[in-house]
Amino acid sequence: MKKLSTYLWEYKIPYLIAAASLLIAVTLDMMSPRLMARVVDDVIVGGELSELKYLLLGFLGVGSGRCIFQYVKEYTFDKNGVRISGNMRRDLFRHIQGLSADFFDRTNTGELMARVKEDIDRIWDALGYVSMLLIEVAYHTGIILVCMFLLNWRLALIPMAAMLLCGSVAVVMERRLGVVYEEISEENAALNTVAEENLEGVRTVKAFAREKFEIDKFLSHNRRYYDLNMEQSKVFVKYYPCFTVVRAVLPLLTILVGGRFVMDGEMTLGNLTAFVEYSTNIVWPMEMLGWLTNSFSSAVASQKKIRKIYREQPSIAESAEPVVLDKVKGRICFDHVSFHKADMHEILHDISFTVEAGRTLGIMGATGAGKTSIIQLLQRMYDATDGSIYLDDVNIKDLSLEQLRTSISYVMQDVFLFSDTINENIKLGKKETIGFETVLRASTQAQASGFIERMEERYDTVIGERGVGLSGGQKQRISIARALAKRDPVLVLDDSTSALDMETEHLIQQTLKELEHTTKIIIAHRISAVRHADEIIVLDNGMIAERGTHEELLAQKGLYYETYESQYGAYAVQKKGGENDGGKLV
Repeated sequence: MKKLSTYLWEYKIPYLIAAASLLIAVTLDMMSPRLMARVVDDVIVGGELSELKYLLLGFLGVGSGRCIFQYVKEYTFDKNGVRISGNMRRDLFRHIQGLSADFFDRTNTGELMARVKEDIDRIWDALGYVSMLLIEVAYHTGIILVCMFLLNWRLALIPMAAMLLCGSVAVVMERRLGVVYEEISEENAALNTVAEENLEGVRTVKAFAREKFEIDKFLSHNRRYYDLNMEQSKVFVKYYPCFTVVRAVLPLLTILVGGRFVMDGEMTLGNLTAFVEYSTNIVWPMEMLGWLTNSFSSAVASQKKIRKIYREQPSIAESAEPVVLDKVKGRICFDHVSFHKADMHEILHDISFTVEAGRTLGIMGATGAGKTSIIQLLQRMYDATDGSIYLDDVNIKDLSLEQLRTSISYVMQDVFLFSDTINENIKLGKKETIGFETVLRASTQAQASGFIERMEERYDTVIGERGVGLSGGQKQRISIARALAKRDPVLVLDDSTSALDMETEHLIQQTLKELEHTTKIIIAHRISAVRHADEIIVLDNGMIAERGTHEELLAQKGLYYETYESQYGAYAVQKKGGENDGGKLV
């Protein structure tokens, strides 16, 4: 993780310009009370009207210069804050993208959204407007105190004491707010997660009539978020009146004590006027201390949360000098592979198989048998606990992650489509190289072109988030088209035809047969999806229970045969009976 100082150092010149503009603007602002003192002593009391025009020109010059430098100051600080927050958000997002799958297994999406958006925004405020005001308050207060001590050091002790009081209150308030802001940040992440899950799964919620339950769950988090913000407000309200009291009392006390000095001839009326104006100007920094402390505490809490994510490191590490194959043929070998996640039972045990380039492997098994885990290991989403996996006789741990993953077209069981056009979704794997002709051919092969071309915008139709508006079968066909368009040496279909009718599934299988130079791994629950594979393995409790061709497995009368019977047994009996009755099905 880059230190915050590193981001600031990248924009040191603009920050120096902004700081210089701030100092000049504040210095000019401090000249106004001195000019006012001259007006009172020389013009009003002394009667020297000839000096009035020069003093008025001085006021005009001070006002004009202050406007110019205030604009430069605020624009530059804001611009720097926007740039740095953009860079921080970019770097954080890149870091998150580089983390391994196990991180996302244990981290909520809502929490990550809160870090990338709200927490970076708070730091943006701190680096822009808040940091500008902190510098301005410090310099403004310091120069006012200097001017006051030059006018009358004894009278200056009054605002000095007030500043020390306000500073002490601000420190105490900052400590109280720091604890509250950390809790607010955590609850904000939880609230985002609940809202996102419910909005994403709103159809499931409605299907199970769980609206009341989900609303109550959201309201419980919303109530907690409300309580924490109220606690923050209580801290703020408890200490803020101190600044208000000082603001009201300080000018009055200055006039009373200063008036006595004027009556005793220890200072002029003009100097007292300037001193009162200085005391009025010193009040707003006191008021700002509370708000600035509030915002700064929020930014510090956000920075802690972001540092926590940066402490996460990817568990899947690429070799220092990865092997890059000239051409991936697609030969896959699992050699006594076992796998388990942290604090979980063994998912796969002693898995061994070889798929020659251009051949087809079918994988079957009950839900939870470990079918999808095999593919996740092949793509190095996770690393095997024991054993080795090879692609073209090279251990995948020695290959570059980019070449490994771009060599595998994966049609996932849980289809994910982006809120974009159908054309862009199909080109997703290789947007820079896939042309429209390839998109058309892949859509035809995936039996998707029919329903796509019936749409008003055809391939330019924008589909909703996660494919909302499409049926399950349509989403699956677009996902298959996306994989076929890449034309990678390895094609994996993870239960990707489950929502298709038998006829469409048969047509897609015919397409797969034509991919002679593509290694295919087909995970399915349907016998029809794997029956033509060169080899079929049947998983049971994470182990290979059976293996062979379709005919060999039927002959074994084991798990595969039982699945076949459950899917086709009634039809086979019906067909047999029909043949005995003159060849007609009954």
